[in-house]
Amino acid sequence: MKLSVLTVVLNSLSLEDTLKFLHERGVQQVELGAGGYTSDKHLQPAMLLEDNGNIAKLKDLLERYDMEISALSCHGNPVHPNVDVANRDNAIYENTVVLAEKLGVETVVTFSGCPGDHDGAKYPNWVTSAWPEDFGKILDYQWNEKLIPYWQKAAKFAEDHGIHKVAFEMHPGFCVYNPETMLRIREAVGPTLGANFDPSHLIWQGMDPVEAIRALKGAIYHFHAKDTRVDPANCAKNGVLDTKNYADIEHRSWSFRTVGYGSDRKLWHDMISMLRTVGYDGAVSIEHEDGLMSPMEGLCKAIEFLKEVLIYEAPGEMWWA
Repeated sequence: MKLSVLTVVLNSLSLEDTLKFLHERGVQQVELGAGGYTSDKHLQPAMLLEDNGNIAKLKDLLERYDMEISALSCHGNPVHPNVDVANRDNAIYENTVVLAEKLGVETVVTFSGCPGDHDGAKYPNWVTSAWPEDFGKILDYQWNEKLIPYWQKAAKFAEDHGIHKVAFEMHPGFCVYNPETMLRIREAVGPTLGANFDPSHLIWQGMDPVEAIRALKGAIYHFHAKDTRVDPANCAKNGVLDTKNYADIEHRSWSFRTVGYGSDRKLWHDMISMLRTVGYDGAVSIEHEDGLMSPMEGLCKAIEFLKEVLIYEAPGEMWWA
């Protein structure tokens, strides 16, 4: 495994200063945002693709600081019912795929997206209930008329450019938000689609991330190291569905935290061990979204925490067996 950082947390720094800062702290890889919901300050695909010289300069910069790219991230909603939004996010996705090909990056991270509930809709409609029966009809429309057809084409575009790992971050608000929906889209489209496993989004939904990793054996293409603290008092009163502002930490049922501040060290040990058990040996990429810590403090704490938790070496022979 290798320690990575999604660099948007360091947007106050230039890319070179970011690479230098992370290299000095023992980080081995970076995940670079390429647009959509993710900042593209450190990586602007359209500009880089205009001139191969720009790509060569980026490669030289990475080599100077002994840094690899774990993934390019273009979190967006390319099936948004607003055609302008969908076209924008699809263009960002395609540019990111082409740039990944030119950079030799294997993995593109994104969201599945979420359509509206009919062709004239203005906004996405995330369905979370089986009743009334209207919801089932919406799901049928979203999956069979929008989501699967789009990703069949988008996955082929990736394959045509040598990218065989498109990693969906399983995120509430989008059609793929848990292992079941991840495996459903993968079965419908093919193995180019896999998971960017972010335990923070699963913990607040009530899942055991260790068992979720087990369920996704062979389908995990990237891993986000982000934590969640579920507030037992607020959750007991209001449940886990919470639309209050992320800044209202005192009253929210759950909040994103730096790794180790939402779940105990044992859970992180167990997750890393299960990743190794199911054959995942890729990036563990820190995504910092903690409202109680500054970006720099939260990131540095996460780096030091994970440096002790990650398993870096192959297990070798079981000499005692």
